[in-house]
Formats: sequence, C-alpha cells, structure tokens
Amino acid sequence: MYLIGASGHAKVVMDCLIDAGVAIQGLFDQNPEVKSLKGYTVTGDYTTSHKEEPLIISIGANAIRQRIADQLKGRVFGKAIHPSALVSSDVTIGEGTVIFHSAVIQSSTTIGKHVIINTSASVDHDCILGDYVHVAPQVAICGIVSIGEGTLVGAGAVVIPGIKIGKWCVIGAGSVVFRDVPDYGMVVGNPARLIKYTNE
Repeated sequence: MYLIGASGHAKVVMDCLIDAGVAIQGLFDQNPEVKSLKGYTVTGDYTTSHKEEPLIISIGANAIRQRIADQLKGRVFGKAIHPSALVSSDVTIGEGTVIFHSAVIQSSTTIGKHVIINTSASVDHDCILGDYVHVAPQVAICGIVSIGEGTLVGAGAVVIPGIKIGKWCVIGAGSVVFRDVPDYGMVVGNPARLIKYTNE
C-alpha cells in the first residue's frame, strides 16, 4: 500500500496497515520539509509514479481528501481496517476508507469512499455514511442514521436513532444530536443546536 499524506493521521493509518499485515510500500507528501515518517522515507508527488499500486489518502481533512481523490480518478484505492475493529460481515465499505482501533460497525451499514471511522467510534445497524465523512474518536452513532458527504462528527458526539445529517456538516465535539441537521449545518451542545452554516 502507498499513502498520500505524511502527518499525524498517516501515523494511525500506518499502524492499522502494519497490524493487519499489509506492507507499506511508500509515502508521498507535497511538503518538501517532510522527509520521513515512522522510519519510512517520504517522497514527493504520487501522480508521477506507481499508477497501478493501491493507495490510501492518509489526510484527515475531508475536503482535501475529496480534492485529491478527484485528481486521482481511475487509480486503485485500498482500505485500512485495524484488526481490533469489529465490523459486521454484511457491512459495505467503500474504497479508500480507514477504520481505526476498537471501532465497531454493526449490521447492514453502508460506508462510502474515503471515510474515516476513528478510534473507538461506534456506528450501529442500518446506517448510511456518505463519501469523505469523518467519524471522530469515541463517537456513538445509533441505528438507522444517515450522514451526508463530507460531514465531520466531532469527538464524543452522540447521534440518536433515525437522524438524518446533511452533507458537509460539522457536529461539534460532545454534542448530542436529537434533530435532523440540514446541509452545511454546524451544530453544538446537548441538545445540539444549529449555530451557523459551514458554507457562509
């Protein structure tokens, strides 16, 4: 596996791959000051080489992952799932997605492309997560929840059953979501309240 992006998020992706027995073939980052990460050499622009090898965009920012994925259409993307994660056998997982240590994904859930399910997050049955979603550490998403493209669910947030969260939303850390959230909505608190729109 090759990785694009060589910062903190990449370290955790690397640990997932190593613990799963997947060899890391190389890392790429356009920052010329980044020369190595966890003992691996970091080189420049991926687009010039290794076009047939699987890769993961190991960058935490949802919009940047989307931009790079769009630039690399047609390339082969892999997945990284830590062995400690509990993933039901009927879960669908899109390309480029990473599932970190001790995460739980329950039955009949669909996870899009280039999604991050972070450490000890829980996604219950029959959920739908769009492309480029980031579910932060310790999040609890109850059953039959849908989350639109590019949304960030902040650390420790709770989403009750049946909620619909739009695209490119931000759910503040520790929030408890009792109501649907419109596209681009930013909500915080318990109960979570809309405070602004991310596209303003």
